[in-house]
Amino acid sequence: MKVDHVGIAVDSIEAALPFYREQLGLVVVHREDVPSQKVKVAFLGHPKDGGTLIELLEPTESEGAVASFLKNRGPGMHHIAFETEGMERAIARLKAAGKPALDDKPRPGARGHKVCFIHPKHASGVLIELVEEGRQSSP
Repeated sequence: MKVDHVGIAVDSIEAALPFYREQLGLVVVHREDVPSQKVKVAFLGHPKDGGTLIELLEPTESEGAVASFLKNRGPGMHHIAFETEGMERAIARLKAAGKPALDDKPRPGARGHKVCFIHPKHASGVLIELVEEGRQSSP
């Protein structure tokens, strides 16, 4: 699997952007509110590279996974996302291995992708997101 993006939880996307723009030369390639995950996101990439993105995640509510992460751990790396094909097969494979995904089926994510998450206890303490391109209707 290829790394799609690295998610970084921040208190404020606007406050975080100058570092990524000015010091690392990244540009915003996509912004979006993701109400189902109670966040707004900004995806950053290098202007000459179509590779791995950085996703800044800012909570839009005091409840939710990212808000809880910030409250308990502060800003920092939230997850690593891997591109996958056949999300349902990946979820079934994880379940069969005794390492079930947090979601029984894919849910809508940013950029119109289908996503599911794997608990950090199964991945050496790192939250893993599986990402599959393609639209999915809301649950």
